[in-house]
Amino acid sequence: MSVRDAQLSTLDVAGTTYDYYSIADLPGVDRLPYSLKVLVENLVRNIDGANITDEHVRALLDWDPQAEPSHEIQFTPSRVVMQDFTGVPCIVDLATMRDAVKALGGDPAVINPQVQSDMVIDHSVQIDRYATADAVERNMDIEYRRNGERYQFLRWGQQAFRNFRVVPPGTGIIHQVNIEYLAKVVMTKAGERGRDLAYLDSCVGTDSHTTTENGLGVLGWGVGGIEAEAAMLGQPISMLVPRVVGFKLTGSIPEGVTATDVVLTITDMLRKHGVVGKFVEFYGEGIASVPLANRATIGNMSPEFGSTCGIFPIDSVTLDYLRLTGRSDEQVALVEAYAKANRLWGDAADPDYVEPRYSEYMELDLGTVVPSIAGPKRPQDRILLSDAKRAFEETLPAYRTDATADDPVAVSTGFRGDFDITNGDVAIASITSCTNTSNPSVMIAAGLIARNAVARGLHPKPWVKTSLAPGSQVVADYLAAAGLQDDLDKLGYQLVGFGCATCIGNSGPLLPEISEAINANDLTVTAVLSGNRNFEGRISPDVKMNYLASPPLVIAYALAGTMDFDFETQPLGRDGDGRDVYLKDIWPTNAEVEAVVNGTVNREMFLNDYASVFDGDRRWKGLDVPEGELFAWDPDSTYVRRQTFFDGMAAEPEPVADIHGARVLALLGDSVTTDHISPAGAFKAASPAGTYLTERGVQPKDFNSYGSRRGNHEIMVRGTFGNIRLRNLLLASMGEEVTPGGYTYDFTTGRPSTIFDASLHYKDAGTPLVVLAGKEYGTGSSRDWAAKGTLMLGVKAVITESFERIHRSNLIGMGVLPLQFPAGESYASLGLDGTETYDIAGVEALNEGVTPRTVRVTATRADGTVVAFDAVVRIDTPGEADYYRNGGILQYVLRNLMAR
Repeated sequence: MSVRDAQLSTLDVAGTTYDYYSIADLPGVDRLPYSLKVLVENLVRNIDGANITDEHVRALLDWDPQAEPSHEIQFTPSRVVMQDFTGVPCIVDLATMRDAVKALGGDPAVINPQVQSDMVIDHSVQIDRYATADAVERNMDIEYRRNGERYQFLRWGQQAFRNFRVVPPGTGIIHQVNIEYLAKVVMTKAGERGRDLAYLDSCVGTDSHTTTENGLGVLGWGVGGIEAEAAMLGQPISMLVPRVVGFKLTGSIPEGVTATDVVLTITDMLRKHGVVGKFVEFYGEGIASVPLANRATIGNMSPEFGSTCGIFPIDSVTLDYLRLTGRSDEQVALVEAYAKANRLWGDAADPDYVEPRYSEYMELDLGTVVPSIAGPKRPQDRILLSDAKRAFEETLPAYRTDATADDPVAVSTGFRGDFDITNGDVAIASITSCTNTSNPSVMIAAGLIARNAVARGLHPKPWVKTSLAPGSQVVADYLAAAGLQDDLDKLGYQLVGFGCATCIGNSGPLLPEISEAINANDLTVTAVLSGNRNFEGRISPDVKMNYLASPPLVIAYALAGTMDFDFETQPLGRDGDGRDVYLKDIWPTNAEVEAVVNGTVNREMFLNDYASVFDGDRRWKGLDVPEGELFAWDPDSTYVRRQTFFDGMAAEPEPVADIHGARVLALLGDSVTTDHISPAGAFKAASPAGTYLTERGVQPKDFNSYGSRRGNHEIMVRGTFGNIRLRNLLLASMGEEVTPGGYTYDFTTGRPSTIFDASLHYKDAGTPLVVLAGKEYGTGSSRDWAAKGTLMLGVKAVITESFERIHRSNLIGMGVLPLQFPAGESYASLGLDGTETYDIAGVEALNEGVTPRTVRVTATRADGTVVAFDAVVRIDTPGEADYYRNGGILQYVLRNLMAR
């Protein structure tokens, strides 16, 4: 009898009997971390004798905390969630796969989600209108005008694919909607014995901050759209059983400190410790005092830690949150009974509690946390608020150029009057993002700061673009119920929409007069946002320095108007009596915040707002929806085009080949993000993407953003490596000026060129390409187009000092070979400057079913001298090797579906 059959049991909950797979009595399970227990249940439930066997379960039960990851398992998520920037290309790919199946003589209906797949449209609202009472409606109108074609396509997908639902625009942010409504913690489905089967909720998402759900005890993380599509089609995710870092929380948050400060502190600690590719699990008696919203805030920032997840176990705090957010009494009872029966209950005060063993241990006394911000270009670069002025002054010189004006620049506007702006001024102060707007304590704190500021006669500086974009309509409800939205309105923090907005780069344009002054005088202005991402070029093309802060601190910086500010010693302004007003004078106490939260946030708000979550407004309902099993592609569309990845695909894959005569397309430094590789924001008419649209009659005002155009591969390949802050050092190697942006040296023409144009020349010449980079390549968003675009440019291999997890996986998923320099080496230490010609030998061993540990890279200089080294092959599992041999994960899945 297999483990699966032996562990099938029953669970009685309030008069209802469920089947479930019991893991409580499996040997060794009691000392496993909570997250690995979740994997045990997942494996037991999905044993099929082929991909998942009894041996896989036993090996996981015998987990050695100190061992380096080497044991491969197949994780089968229960759900998939998507946002629209990454979700649209997913549905484009699925629609294209249906066409490919038909072309190969199969049934297109085999391409259909096998697990529940939900898309939340939250990334498309831009802040065009702000600080006006009608900002939400006007921004929604503009959003539909810009994106109507995409939304029609998604509504087609909603009726064409089973198990696929769409949460329409204007509802909220994917991760907040997920924890407040979509996540079940324990799911049910029809079982094999006439009863419903209860099983653990687990979920991967096409957004790196899917880890927000870890606060609920739901295991999941962000994956690229490529891997998500495979999961949707029933393909398990191949992974190595990770090391697990146990993170003990003790103490309580002191006065004046927010959950944002806690998460920035944890991010700083874990980045320094090193947790890339590891699970982080929070444990100990102290977590009982951590509210669920704070847990979600911490889990949300796992990508900033670098970890795969940042999870809390199920306990009474979880149950309280489920009740608050409108889950039924039956569901809450099921979660409690299931967790306790399966040794997943995480209450350290319980007499039956057994402390798990961990690979590594860390601890934070919450009482030691102090107010912090992070920036100016990475979320892990924490700055104590007390040091913020000094840190800014020390950093500013790096952004100055010969064109930078030192004196204030006069600006005259109709909207905000006349004023001067200078370096360091805060041009954007935005309350936005899934990280903080899912947390009532920091949102209420922001409202109370606004109330106190208004009472003292304070106002944001006129050059600050203020905005409030919550993650769900519930936030708007409780701010209104507390009477705090009126105070926010008086400071210019009217609602602008429900979506990611500033954090994804949809901050919208600055006032034209301000933008002109910034660019004409090369000013270094700043943005402050309550988000999780502040990478270069992401927030606004006019803003060079970006800082993350709690929602109340966002308002504080709007009042100060500059990053060159010390809140301890400098007043924010004067009240009606002429007295100086400092931040401490308007900062609410923890007790005041808690009283308002307890008095306003209630279950009825969640029940009302999520009662019709999939219905949409008049705009959504009024869309003209195409019908049919296959999508009718419009050849003139500039938003949605049939993908080319499956063109000419044969039923059997071609053998993989060694790489000969490759040229370097880009020579890059450390911490190159997926925003650098595939930007999400606006682009200019002179860019390759802008030229493409202009040639098709699209006016620059209608360009929208790279993110919204992800359903059109022609736009995306032209934007790959197109971030305006990217620095391709290959230009310097050839004695050329390193112009920021998507530029390279084209060896076919002997002169600088855009990366896109050079790639066309290399394709014509039959020359493969490689990319060389430093440490932490591919940090940031789970952006599949960072890998798709890399492939479409003709890049065959990327050689770095280290990769971030998701992007490495995405590269393999597109058939691009990820390689690492030998330990301790880099292109600089090896004397490489990108001008060489590259040969990579040993790849063909994969055709024999062997994944080589290293391959031989030979770099030949122009003078004939050679540098050779053994690059580490970062194909980490046999499953990934299968994907690479097939030219990508989607080709692998498609061939498997066709073979059934």
